[in-house]
Order: sequence, then structure tokens, then C-alpha cells
Amino acid sequence: MGLLPKRNVEATLANLRALTDTELAQLDLDDLLAELLRRVAEILDADTAAVLLLDETSDELVARAACGIEEEVRQRVAIPVGVGFAGRIAASRSAIRLDRVDATTVSNPILWEKGIQVMLGVPLLAGDDVVGVLHVGRLDNRAFTVDDVDLLEVVAERVAGATQKRRLEAERAAAELLERSLLPGKLPYCVGLDFAARYVPAAGRMVGGDWYDAFTLPSGELWLVIGDVAGHSLRAAVIMGRLKSALRSFALLDIPPHDVLRLVDRKIELFEMETTATVACAAMDPPFETMRLAIAGHPPPVIAVPEQQPAFATVEVGPLLGLGGDKPRSSTEIPLEPGAAVVFYTDGLVERREELIDLGLERLRTAVLPCSSDRVVHNIMRELIGNTAPADDVALLVLHKTNVNDAEDDRAGSSPRRTNGRSAPARPRRGTGGG
Repeated sequence: MGLLPKRNVEATLANLRALTDTELAQLDLDDLLAELLRRVAEILDADTAAVLLLDETSDELVARAACGIEEEVRQRVAIPVGVGFAGRIAASRSAIRLDRVDATTVSNPILWEKGIQVMLGVPLLAGDDVVGVLHVGRLDNRAFTVDDVDLLEVVAERVAGATQKRRLEAERAAAELLERSLLPGKLPYCVGLDFAARYVPAAGRMVGGDWYDAFTLPSGELWLVIGDVAGHSLRAAVIMGRLKSALRSFALLDIPPHDVLRLVDRKIELFEMETTATVACAAMDPPFETMRLAIAGHPPPVIAVPEQQPAFATVEVGPLLGLGGDKPRSSTEIPLEPGAAVVFYTDGLVERREELIDLGLERLRTAVLPCSSDRVVHNIMRELIGNTAPADDVALLVLHKTNVNDAEDDRAGSSPRRTNGRSAPARPRRGTGGG
């Protein structure tokens, strides 16, 4: 009753399995789904078949591919989870059979206007997560059976696996392209300063929300920013781009760093709900003798001064962006001596599995030298990354306040002068805080 003979079903399933693994390896997601749905309709003697994929940002099922009801895709039909036939399948994570297709059972009018009489749908699952819905329909009144349900669930497993693989590949490629486009292509030129930066994505993982930025305003004020949006996904990379753009825009208001962070935090609370990010940002006016530094949940930069041991900046660390609420933030004013190097970084540089982060922070501190920014980056990457593929994204931004003696040190190939470790850098001055 609607099912192919068992021998034909098994042969078709085997064909479907081979199709998802090899034959369509080069097809994009849409072409892959179109061919899979054609096979699904053949297996179940159905007139229509469709895949709706879950859009997590809107919590809607969006028509992505269809056979027999292509207008559902062309019109980009979207069904809220929990609403209608497909929405109830996603919400219940279980199969549903319909013996009547009309406005009381289906929210998408295309389906009953098409003349579909009976339907069967199952969830597409990736582990414990619903990623979409697969449904089929018939134009005659032959009800789908329990055996049809079992068979469609087997097919759905294949479709979900192939779909998730293609989506992850596409998201990874898109996120990498987005992330590369958002990192500054060229660091600014400022008399008396030199800069270097490095970005290394995590090995074998979707890129995330780590970024660095360096820019000057029309007034000549220099801004240095480093941040990390929680997560490793295309969404994290997109939000990272929004935060970077927002921070640049608020910097144009000629307000101190902590007020810029406060405004960015407000934007996250209103428009990027359930997002958290850490940021460290600094502003400097020519001739760049002091740095106004504000931090939102981010590890403080390392500062290396000639003839002193490198140390982490003494600065008040405010709450993460997205969790700040009305809590006050402040900026700290830090003097920059000639020859000083300042290192901004993300936690992927210092965190290691099964190791206290303090060990990584100390490893970084001792790797920072008061010398040219290129040499600082080289030394840090050699000491903290070496030949090890990082488990998390690494962003690194270094500023060096040039010193006439540096050129002589570079030519001589000697290391900058260091103390025996008993002296400590002078504590930086604390700036006036703001709310």
C-alpha cells in the first residue's frame, strides 16, 4: 500500500547511501538535496517531497529544497517551530502522519492548494539537535503506513547527515572568507610607533569570533582593539564583524574607551541577545606618550619596558560585553616609555587543555621583549605556538614605541638589556573611571 516491494526498497536505500557518500561529493547543498528528494519520492511512491532547514536565529523552518512543490522553495516559505505540520514535527522531534491536508492541519497554503491529500513528515536530527524536517505527500488518498514512517526515518538519517556535512563545509568557507575580510589588511602608520599582528585559526575547527583592529581617527587618535566573541561558528564571525563596526563607529564620538565599551555593550544587549564577548581597547593621542586602556572581561596586555621585567598592565577589568548591564566601566591611563612594547592577545594563545591558564600567561609574559614589534611577534609565536596546531583561535597585536637604540640592537643581533628579575616595572597610573 504505497511501499515498493522490500527488495526494491533495500536496493533503493543502498543506492541512496552510495549517492550521499560518493556520487554527489562535488555537488553543493541545494543540488544534493534536490537529487536526494527525487530518490525519496521514488522510494515512497510520493508525489511531493521537501526539506525545510532550521534557521536558529529566527527559530523558523525555511524551505530549502523540494520535489513536486518547488514553489515552496522559490517563495522561501518559513514555518515557525511549533506551528503547523512541519513546525509540530520539529517541536515534538517525532514523525507525524496526516490523513487530511487543509488549513486546520497545515499552515502553508501551497500544500493544500496543490491538492495534496495525505502527508508524512519526520525530523532531521544531528545528534540531539533538530536541524530540519523532511516531509512527503500524495495527490491521491492513499494513507502512509507505519512501515512508511520507519522507512522515511531511515532516509531522514541519511539526508540529515549529508545536509549537516554540506552546511558545515559551506559555513566554514563563508566564515573564513568573512573573517579574512574583517581583519585589517594594513596596519596604520604612526610616527614613533611600529606595529605587527598575527591571526591563526584553530586547527580543524570552524573559525570563531577572535579579531584585532588598529585604526586612526581624523583627529590623529590611534585605537588598538582586540576581542573574542564566544563560540566557533559563522554566527560568531558575523557578530564579530558587527561589533568591530560598532566599536569603530562609537570611537568617532570622541569619547574615552570605557564609554565606547559601554555603548557596544548596550548594542549587544538590545540587538545581539545571548551573545557575550571580551574586548580590550586602547586609545592614544600623538605623540603617543600615554595609553588610555579599557577592558571588558579580556586578559590585560603585557607591557615590556627597557631595563625592566615585562608585566601585565595594571588595569581594572570590567564585565564581559553582553553581561555588563549598568555596571560601571573605567579607563586606565598608562605611560609608554621609549622602547616599550605592548602586546594584546586572545586567550587561544595562552590556554592549554589540562593546564592552568596562569602557566600560559607566565609563558607569554617572559616571551615579550622591549624591541621591534616584528621581533616580539616572532618570539611569542616561537615560544607559545612553535610547531603545535592551536586548539583555539589566536589573535595577536603588538605596538612598539620606537627607540633610537633599537636599531643598534637589531644590527648587532643582541637582545635588549634585561634585569635579573628582581626589579619590577613601575605601577601604571590609574585614570579616572567612568560609569
